[in-house]
Amino acid sequence: MYETITAIPRGSLPTIDASTLRVINLNMYEQTNKMAHRTNMYDYSNLIVRRGQEFTLGIVFNRLFNPQFDIVNIEFLIGNNPNSTKRTLITMALGENMVESSKWKGRVLRNQAAETKMGITPAADCIVGLFSTYVTVITSLGKVRTERNPKTDIYILFNAWNPSDMVFMANEDDRTEYVLNSVGIIFNGTVSDKSSRPWNFGQFQQGVLDACLFILDFGKMPLEYRGDVVKVTRKASAMINSQDDNGVLVGNWSNDFSLGTAPTAWTGSAEILLSYVSKGGVPIKYAQCWVYAGVFNTFLRCLGLPSRLITNYFSAHDSLGSIETDIVLDEDGQIDMNYTTDSIWNYHCWNEVFTKRPDIPPVFSGWQAVDATPQETSEGYYRCGPVSVAAVKEGELRYEYDASFVFAEVNSDVVFHKRDKYGNTEVVSVNTTYVGQLILTKMVGSNEPEDITHTYKYPEGSAEDKRSMRQAERQGMRRYHSNSSSLLNVDMQMQMEAKQINTAGDISLTIIVSNLSNQVRTVNITLTCKTDYYTGATNQQFKLITQDMSLQSWETKQQVFTVTANEYMEFITGQPFLSFIACGLISETGMSLTSMAVVHLNAPPLLIDLKGPSQVGMDMYVTVKFTNTAGYDLRDVTIRLEGSDLMLLKTKQYSNIRQGSTVKWTESFTPQMPGSKMLMACLDCAALRNVCGQVDIVIQSKDYED
Repeated sequence: MYETITAIPRGSLPTIDASTLRVINLNMYEQTNKMAHRTNMYDYSNLIVRRGQEFTLGIVFNRLFNPQFDIVNIEFLIGNNPNSTKRTLITMALGENMVESSKWKGRVLRNQAAETKMGITPAADCIVGLFSTYVTVITSLGKVRTERNPKTDIYILFNAWNPSDMVFMANEDDRTEYVLNSVGIIFNGTVSDKSSRPWNFGQFQQGVLDACLFILDFGKMPLEYRGDVVKVTRKASAMINSQDDNGVLVGNWSNDFSLGTAPTAWTGSAEILLSYVSKGGVPIKYAQCWVYAGVFNTFLRCLGLPSRLITNYFSAHDSLGSIETDIVLDEDGQIDMNYTTDSIWNYHCWNEVFTKRPDIPPVFSGWQAVDATPQETSEGYYRCGPVSVAAVKEGELRYEYDASFVFAEVNSDVVFHKRDKYGNTEVVSVNTTYVGQLILTKMVGSNEPEDITHTYKYPEGSAEDKRSMRQAERQGMRRYHSNSSSLLNVDMQMQMEAKQINTAGDISLTIIVSNLSNQVRTVNITLTCKTDYYTGATNQQFKLITQDMSLQSWETKQQVFTVTANEYMEFITGQPFLSFIACGLISETGMSLTSMAVVHLNAPPLLIDLKGPSQVGMDMYVTVKFTNTAGYDLRDVTIRLEGSDLMLLKTKQYSNIRQGSTVKWTESFTPQMPGSKMLMACLDCAALRNVCGQVDIVIQSKDYED
């Protein structure tokens, strides 16, 4: 149990007197401490505590500890070369007032019989990670130190319950949601047709906490920085993607996922993180934005950081550091893909972490945006944030990190250019309201969406919005301003509506044109129809529609077009997005009108049914049911099924699900913990992606009686 660590002169070993103080055992009081620190959900036998909060530790000696004569030190070490100046070595003398220079505190709670029970309080800003525990007894014969015992290692996490911690949250419901909830909802689809998918964060699953610490180790993050929220989140933002540092996930925005797992197939983070560790840091294939955000959210919550997952609809990705998203049209009004390098993602997911920011003005503390999807480099690495959401709203872009990029994601203007056959371009239209139309997160205590657009931006066109945009421009953001009054004096308006009208997938397009002048107007409309990746990048243009519309003064007309499923179905792969861009040339004035619409095609439902008593220790049965109404056979289909605290991941393979046929898959499980839980499943194949289902369930305690 102990070892002598002071050199002894040659000769016979001195006899240790029976009265000499010796350590017999260390009691970590895991169950009591975990309940007090709200870490009892972690599937770990070791003690897990939150910093800045007292935990109980008992030292069992061979006799009663006498503080007047006995000298005992308690040591907490982290890393291979512990050093007190770097706060990786904490040494506390056992006594009445136990204070360590790095702000750890201790007190004797009880000293009777052979056990001395202490209360240890780690500093509220201490390093987060795995500490080893030792006890050293100093006698006349030297120092005797307990041997290395992995069972007495302690995990220390951030603490959202402690007002002295940078991540303190005052509201208990918020802490429960943003730290303790192990499942979530990721919103996708479009503004007009929102959809969602479940995600199992699984931060309490066996091995996940070690995986999160492995990420910091593998990224060579110095231990002394691991108590700093900003530094930890910034490092993790880079390490969750593999773009330049062999991080966790490989991105893939193509249609070929044959060398890995399609991003749409994952149901949660644990499978990814545990695989990454088991392979010794070999990146896992594949991810897109919601996978990066889901895994990042697991990392944050697992370490005790309050976090949430965000979806921004019509999210701009500008590659030149401006608040312009440029779309180039050719002479016929079609998109010129050779010259259009910017993109507008139909939706984009990132994360927010809640923390104080001592490095910037206090008013900008609170929610900070962080993004692990590799889009642009920041200080040499593919990462983004943390950046204050409040600062983004105010256009205050001088505060670190990456405020300009996030500001453009939610505020960029869409600028349409027309390019003639000689290569000359002119701006023909500007849309200032298309980007960042809606920003959602999961509501506290509910699976419903919460609209948080107002936290990132003021209402479009308001005085506050204009002030914020001017402030961003003053701090270096480039924005298009017309030198001509022509764009301001366009005397016609055009808007477009698109929707799926039946289960076959036919699309109705309605173009509404208004003449705001007192003269007759004729507009020549070119409508480009294309299939898109969810990032807004074109997959295939499949149809071009042209139409002339003549309007009397002050007249409004609408024209309805139908796009049949047969026209685009062969080009659909992965997530089925259709986009439509209309360009109208006014014959009488030479001015242009533009409008855009996106449709997310509905997928067949994946149904989940439960049977059996929803009680701890009782067998239950879950059935996943799917009917193929896609209109074609589905080959090489994988279904994943898992539930936080209910069942570990299970998979089922189907070589072929014929058109119109139904498959059912039943599994049993035995709940081990009471409370609100979620079972989720995802079906995936090359021809049909992102088909998910979920069911919520409340598990009663073992002694529950109906």
